[in-house]
Amino acid sequence: MIIYVVKGGDTLWKIANRYDVPMETISQLNALTAPSQLTIGQSIIIPHPGTSHIVESGETLGTIAKQYGISTETLMEANQLTDPNVLYQGSVLYIPPVKHVVQPGETLWDISIWYGTTVQAIMSANQLESPTNIYSGMSLIIPRSKRTIEVNAYTYQPSETAVQSLKDIGQLLTYFSPFAYKIKEDGSLEGLNDEEMIDTALSKNITPMMSITNFTSTEAGSNLAHVILSSSSLREKVIKNVLEVMDDKGYTALNIDFENVLPEDRENYNKLLQSAVDLLHTRGYIVSTALAPKTSTEQSGVLYEAHDYEAHGRITDFVVLMTYEWGYRMGPPQAISPLDQMRKVVEYALSVIPAEKIFLGFQIYARDWLLPHVHGQEAETFSPQEAMRRAIKYGASIQYDPTAQSPFYRYTDEKGKAHEVWFEDARSAQAKFELAKDYKLRGISYWALGFPYPQNWALLNDNFTIKKLSKYS
Repeated sequence: MIIYVVKGGDTLWKIANRYDVPMETISQLNALTAPSQLTIGQSIIIPHPGTSHIVESGETLGTIAKQYGISTETLMEANQLTDPNVLYQGSVLYIPPVKHVVQPGETLWDISIWYGTTVQAIMSANQLESPTNIYSGMSLIIPRSKRTIEVNAYTYQPSETAVQSLKDIGQLLTYFSPFAYKIKEDGSLEGLNDEEMIDTALSKNITPMMSITNFTSTEAGSNLAHVILSSSSLREKVIKNVLEVMDDKGYTALNIDFENVLPEDRENYNKLLQSAVDLLHTRGYIVSTALAPKTSTEQSGVLYEAHDYEAHGRITDFVVLMTYEWGYRMGPPQAISPLDQMRKVVEYALSVIPAEKIFLGFQIYARDWLLPHVHGQEAETFSPQEAMRRAIKYGASIQYDPTAQSPFYRYTDEKGKAHEVWFEDARSAQAKFELAKDYKLRGISYWALGFPYPQNWALLNDNFTIKKLSKYS
């Protein structure tokens, strides 16, 4: 799978012919609503041997070539580069596939062992119907090995819509987290209409993960969290009520998402986590938490101070880093998930939490801000697909911020009002996947299903093998 960035004069027909891929295939893979209409800067994924690499700060052609097991000369030739010292952050490099010429007497089994892959993977990459359909001198594409990761997705969709999402992309999920059971001041829980979602998840071999929280879209939840956390009896009551729901509905994992917790409740929050682990582990259940995007232990603010990274990483089975919302809907326009900021959070997390316990948070929505931005004015939130539709409608060229590794554009609407849109595309998704690979993180967690983004799911499948869990793994 490769990523192509549309240039002036490009048409889908030209791109399809360049890579010898049917236009219909490219259109369907990218869910192009108007295949005859492309815009400059639009990224398109193409099912073609090889892969794409998004250049990061500090990388050289030599380090990239070494990463993929090819020579610098091969990389330069594949990308028609003339100067190995000229490399721009955020640019897309084509990484050619590994090829093997079959030698006399070789079998696919021999070749798979040599390259550390499988017979089936080689057959699939070369569209072979039988492992015996090879001959001396034949050139085979050798698929690069893929890391195995776990993937979670939250959703606040209505049940029927969530079920459809699971049917569409369930093969790419390890966990599924309906959001969320709201905790009440007496330790009871506000229920969810989640039975059909759970049944569908289980039918797709997805582990249902119960999510509990103290906040809503209109309530920060600080006082509620204080009432619960400051009382040992209420903490125990919450966990017992959680266990009842899990046993009754079929959840086998729990995600605790307490936000805006007062700094003085930090230790009591850790005690809640320990109580949850002590009880739920006896059932073989998994316990995780969601952590605000901190970059240091001393980071101040009610969103951060009570989130004890070291304790959460030590007590629970894994943590989800909420590495998004820099481009807040009520704030000024900017990248929602800038890669440079995400990296800082990951690096701090890794200083106190093992990589095998960390999920990278990945938001899959776009935002449209009116310009000039007025304090308190809310941006519109929608899908990356809608972001592309608007760019094409208003004739906007897509720009790409090389530091944030995020696409954006500006346009003027029918009323003469200026807008700025930040969203996710194939390049930004690939950059996030490479971040997860670079640091060997346990997995990726999506916030949230319900925003169409077909490029992401195709690239996720191309980059990783998704782990599925048995009920009591």
